[in-house]
Amino acid sequence: MNDSVVEVTRVPVSSIRKKPVDGEGSVQVHMDPTVKIGTAKVFAVYGKGGIGKSTTSSNLSVAFSKLGKRVLQIGCDPKHDSTFTLTKKLMPTVIDALEAVDFHAEELRLEDFVFQGYNGVMCVEAGGPPAGTGCGGYVVGQTVKLLKEHHLLEDTDVVIFDVLGDVVCGGFAAPLQHADRALIVTANDFDSIFAMNRIVQAIGAKSKNYDVRLGGVIANRSDATDQIDKFNNRTGLKTLAHFPMLDEIRRSRLTKSTLFELEPNAAVKAVQDEYLRLADQLWRGADPLPAVPLKDRDIFDLLGFD
Repeated sequence: MNDSVVEVTRVPVSSIRKKPVDGEGSVQVHMDPTVKIGTAKVFAVYGKGGIGKSTTSSNLSVAFSKLGKRVLQIGCDPKHDSTFTLTKKLMPTVIDALEAVDFHAEELRLEDFVFQGYNGVMCVEAGGPPAGTGCGGYVVGQTVKLLKEHHLLEDTDVVIFDVLGDVVCGGFAAPLQHADRALIVTANDFDSIFAMNRIVQAIGAKSKNYDVRLGGVIANRSDATDQIDKFNNRTGLKTLAHFPMLDEIRRSRLTKSTLFELEPNAAVKAVQDEYLRLADQLWRGADPLPAVPLKDRDIFDLLGFD
């Protein structure tokens, strides 16, 4: 019998655990790093669910097109309702198109999943798996891959990702691997700003390994911006555009139209001009903002009336 003693050195688990490339705690499905959008300027629009991201994205897409840019809008929500004010219908999604060919992507034609909307804006709805059955991030990655294979991205100046509101979903994170600037839509209320803080945190984690940077804040459905201003001053964010609580904006969704198709009046014209100003500013270049998110308890102390 061999009585020799074998020394065992204990190694802490923390020293051998690989750090996730997408930030601490990330379990995101990783996309193909070789799939790049190319030379287009890419913006990802974020915000709390129901805050008006799709309305903002669609009107911003039209504003870019009014400046003579070739625009592609990609809806990233399984509800696939990002682009209906542009196309006047709920379009088939990339998932629908893939199912129709039994997921043989090589059989797809561009017209199977890309549709032209108002003023020439090209529209894609990524769609997503049924609730609780898969990762929305995978679908976004496949959408970009298909667009690349069909060479649509080569003929595009601006790409806008309209992103779903769930901060923990892969569908939320996937566009950040392609975007140059992330824009956050918020209202002048606690819940919207609380969600914005979480988004700032997520984008900060992504920016350590990807090119995406915070571009700024779009104040929406708000006559005042005092609470947004408080948050911006503490975190280093900046408001790029301000859209008031305007009934014409609500009615534009009900009529399946963008704001640029409504009968003009002074209020509508002011909002149209603000979108055109925002598009021009973003095209010329939005400086990256090194914002620092707040702790949850600090937001409670910060916001509210004195």
